[in-house]
Amino acid sequence: MTPKARNGTIDTTALLQMISAIILGLATLALAAATLAGALGYLPYLSLSLTFGDTVLPDAGLYVQIALTFILVAILAALPSGFRVTRLERTHRDFRISMSDVMEAYYAAHRADREGVFNLASEFDAVKERIQFLHQHPDLGHLEPDILEAAAEMSFASRELAQTYSDENVSRAKGFLKHRQEEIELFAERIDRALTISYELKRQREEIEIEEDAMESRLAHMEEEFGDLLEELGFSRSRTPRENVIALPHATAAE
Repeated sequence: MTPKARNGTIDTTALLQMISAIILGLATLALAAATLAGALGYLPYLSLSLTFGDTVLPDAGLYVQIALTFILVAILAALPSGFRVTRLERTHRDFRISMSDVMEAYYAAHRADREGVFNLASEFDAVKERIQFLHQHPDLGHLEPDILEAAAEMSFASRELAQTYSDENVSRAKGFLKHRQEEIELFAERIDRALTISYELKRQREEIEIEEDAMESRLAHMEEEFGDLLEELGFSRSRTPRENVIALPHATAAE
């Protein structure tokens, strides 16, 4: 519901309450005057034939008229307090609606300030510029000038906040963080590759060590089995610091 429609509904309700109060007041006044005139003998009382079981109430109309008069007077006396409560509720509702409108206008002005729409520096010119912007806004032009002025002053008071967190600064910060995130992801990928290569090299080294151990074992077995035979055939074994290397020079022809 638009603010104009809300205001129309509130005005209609207040008018109906006022009409009801006037009708009730006139009815109370008329009944009180008739009762008083009846007591003074100028008008007759109501005539009702009422019975309670076997008992006949001849003056029932009088009692009913007096009772209705007191009831209407009591209701009329309670109306001012009801009107005060209604007025307070309406004031609270109007204040809440006004604050909602102020916040909506302030949000629009603050967003425009973050986008760099306002350029004037002095307080008077800056507030006037914001009021003009809000007045030309398609969704805020129907608001009252006081609401637009309050929103403009709030926007001017928070201009430093809008400049600090402007769209340009926020976009630049997001770009910087995105670049840092990409660098972290690239660094993590390189670490994963380095770990993969390290594990592969370690595996290959272990395989080579296993093969070297196997070759040394075979060489030792061969020396143990054929060492004496090689010496008889004229081959001599030379010891080097490396046990896995054996030099077998050939024997000369004279030998």
